[in-house]
Amino acid sequence: MITRRPIGPAVPNWTPPKRPKAVALDGQYARLEPLAKKHGTALHKANSADSEGNIWTYLPYGPFKSARAYGVWLEEMSGQKDPFFYAIYDKEADAFGGVASFLRIKPESGSIEVGHINFAPALQKTKAATEAIYLMMNWAFDAGYRRFEWKCDALNAASMNAAKRYGFYYEGTFRQATMYKGRNRDTAWFAVIDKDWTPLKSAYDAWLDPTNFDEDGRQIKRLSSLTAPMATK
Repeated sequence: MITRRPIGPAVPNWTPPKRPKAVALDGQYARLEPLAKKHGTALHKANSADSEGNIWTYLPYGPFKSARAYGVWLEEMSGQKDPFFYAIYDKEADAFGGVASFLRIKPESGSIEVGHINFAPALQKTKAATEAIYLMMNWAFDAGYRRFEWKCDALNAASMNAAKRYGFYYEGTFRQATMYKGRNRDTAWFAVIDKDWTPLKSAYDAWLDPTNFDEDGRQIKRLSSLTAPMATK
């Protein structure tokens, strides 16, 4: 008698997706431009509004004491294929206010991660900030990726809450996963997979619709109320 061991379902007609290209991702409220030297001055100015350097706490680099030091880092990151950085432009504020990147890009398995997210104070809690994540996720699934990951320090409450708000599903915490800035990091893992994306995209589209904001630009429906079924399933 032959005992068959369980295996995963077949993935028919699988074609590895392409890697991100150096083209802008354009939305209603945000435009993501491949990071370049020209963005340095505006981004450093936006970051400098955080006088205590809190936006750098959970990143393996920064804060940068001068525009020159930030420019050196930016030039090192610009043009890399992995991580692949974007500068985030807030159309309503008419200003660049942050960066985010694709990283751990694995077309062969259809997995891609969003990370190195750094929103200056002016970009935080804006329509552009939310749409920036949406644009990256939408690009990934349109390109054919099967899995979109979000990882963060398990002590980073703001990032943990943001992942849930954005509809990512918590998959667990890897203890003592790495170290940075001379300290331990337990890493919390979140992900959205391709079968999640259709209802999640509808939630984003509903939240980003101009009719979801009053005359003062305040949201009527919270994104978390629309994405909660996906994040807690």
